[in-house]
Amino acid sequence: MCEFCVQHGDGKKWYLQAENYAHDLSRDLERREYVLDFVGKFDRRMRRNVPLLKMMAASPAPLRAAFRSWVQPRQIRDHFGQPVPIEECERIFDLATSIVSLPCVCRRFAGAPERGYCIAMTVTPHDELFEEAFRDYAGGPDTSRLQRLSKHEAMRVLRRAESEGLMHSVWTFKTPFIAAICNCDLSSGCMAMQTTLTYGYKTMWKGEYRAKVDETACVGCGACVEICPFGALRMTGARVAEVGPEACFGCGICRSACAADALGLEDRLVGGAVAW
Repeated sequence: MCEFCVQHGDGKKWYLQAENYAHDLSRDLERREYVLDFVGKFDRRMRRNVPLLKMMAASPAPLRAAFRSWVQPRQIRDHFGQPVPIEECERIFDLATSIVSLPCVCRRFAGAPERGYCIAMTVTPHDELFEEAFRDYAGGPDTSRLQRLSKHEAMRVLRRAESEGLMHSVWTFKTPFIAAICNCDLSSGCMAMQTTLTYGYKTMWKGEYRAKVDETACVGCGACVEICPFGALRMTGARVAEVGPEACFGCGICRSACAADALGLEDRLVGGAVAW
């Protein structure tokens, strides 16, 4: 069980606890200002932070460790994410009844195509706040009339994302309050994945699950290896898929690529997959 489930979930999955979904973002001044600052200053912040992260990644190990010990507690306090399988995203949409499609700040920064990959979920509507936050954005969803989604429509977005090899992750805005699901991979410009996987500074933590392979069902097609956004799967010499448990973030999208239904998810605390 992850540290966030212990701290914010009373021993259950933290992202499935209704009290962790923002009720009144507009009136909670701290969270309101954080959202406005996060969106409005994202590009400027990334232009400053990316060179710093590259420099720190090339620094001696003691300096990297000191920097990490300074950065990560602040990330946990304010804004962190965790991959979540699609069936639990469906449960999240039941908890957070206001669902809105928003532009993706990472794709804007990276110049990547925007197709409504970020979804805001709150208990009550926050149209005024989102319109203010994204008023200078162009090329994304029409933020003058925010694209409100039904649960069915939101799930259709997630299934489309999986078909494109994008994993789903939930995000806090002033922990433990959750306000968004993003659909990302490294090639789409996801800064959280770059920070975590490329530079070694956690913005995204591993999910509650990891992939498992039914070796008797695997036909060796390699589709799961191609789609995995974390590079956590490979083919053995016997042409059977194998999971690297330490590399797997538990997003579960490998299952959508497997025509043989040979992939599933298991609790991260159990199982005995081979490390590599």
